[in-house]
Amino acid sequence: MKILYHHRTRSKDGQNVHIEELIAALRRRGHEVIVVAPPAMEAAEFGDDGGMIARLKTHLPKAFYELLEFGYGLVAYRRLKAAMRRHRPDVLYERYNLYLLSGVRLARRYRLPFLLEVNAPLLQERGKFGGLALPRLAAWTERTAWKAADYALPVTDCLADHLRAAGVAEERIRVIPNGINPRRFNAENDGMRIRRQLGLEGRIILGFTGFMRDWHGLERVIDVMAAAPNRADLHFLVVGDGPARAALETHAAACGMQDQLTVMGIVGRDEVADHVAAFDIALQPQVVEYASPLKLFEYMALGRAIVAPDQRNIREILTHEEDALLFDAADADGFAAAIRRLVGDEDLRRRLGKGAMATIEKRRLTWDANAERVEKLFASLLEQRGRKT
Repeated sequence: MKILYHHRTRSKDGQNVHIEELIAALRRRGHEVIVVAPPAMEAAEFGDDGGMIARLKTHLPKAFYELLEFGYGLVAYRRLKAAMRRHRPDVLYERYNLYLLSGVRLARRYRLPFLLEVNAPLLQERGKFGGLALPRLAAWTERTAWKAADYALPVTDCLADHLRAAGVAEERIRVIPNGINPRRFNAENDGMRIRRQLGLEGRIILGFTGFMRDWHGLERVIDVMAAAPNRADLHFLVVGDGPARAALETHAAACGMQDQLTVMGIVGRDEVADHVAAFDIALQPQVVEYASPLKLFEYMALGRAIVAPDQRNIREILTHEEDALLFDAADADGFAAAIRRLVGDEDLRRRLGKGAMATIEKRRLTWDANAERVEKLFASLLEQRGRKT
């Protein structure tokens, strides 16, 4: 089928991984995917944070910026309508964003089967962390988009609760978690190359990937290592960058552990898997309650021993003692205790890593499987409308 894929994402980060991997998987299944997105995406490189738009957001009054977001929907609608006339797609797939109703409008006008991927409750998220100047308009656009889709696709059932509370009917909700591309993340990825490159042969490597934020509390990893009787055998490898980097490096130096911390900064997508494969213990110190963290699937596919918080969205994917160690986030020592246990038990690390790989296969947590799920939903909608795929 011809799939019109629309998103407003400008940053080249984990969001973009989801976008590119799902599109590639749909194309592997033989579908034609026509992408409508901000033109700046084509020039952006992996790790870019949105460029000029991100800088504008920090300088403009909130109300004015939000009105610009809402107004962008008119620009996006013109692009969508042009793509509609040129390509005559069968269906519309959109990645939800706040103040974005262009997909809703197009689907209604042309009676297109419409799937809406939802990765976060952005009204709540932005209201909590950045503040919203126009909360009523934001709430209206969120409810309208969620309820207009033939199927809304939240990435966790925890997130689906937000859709239910907004009035989305249960039969129109399908939870589709994030996934992995086995072509990029598999047993052939060579962690030894990275170990040799960094001079870490024979060390027990604790690893973290992603954007480093203060609330991750990565200093706790340094504290556990510093207190360990075999501290000289331990190393903390961070694959990523972020505002918490300076504090982490300062803390490591204060503990005399600066030589046992390596922060790689932003690593190209083709290099991430080899770095993660070098981990012995893969860390997810904290996560928001509705997220489906991409790093978890990468850790799992590479058979790493995972430490993650014991909370509902994580338990949708992982099982304590079977494919991960899940710690009680309310326990001040929970994260550290899980790390200490894995540091001292190589057999447990190996068993949990194998369990994680098995869970990927058993649960079909891949982008190809997600593309198949999307395909089936679209096929059912087309069949209901009497149109052939």
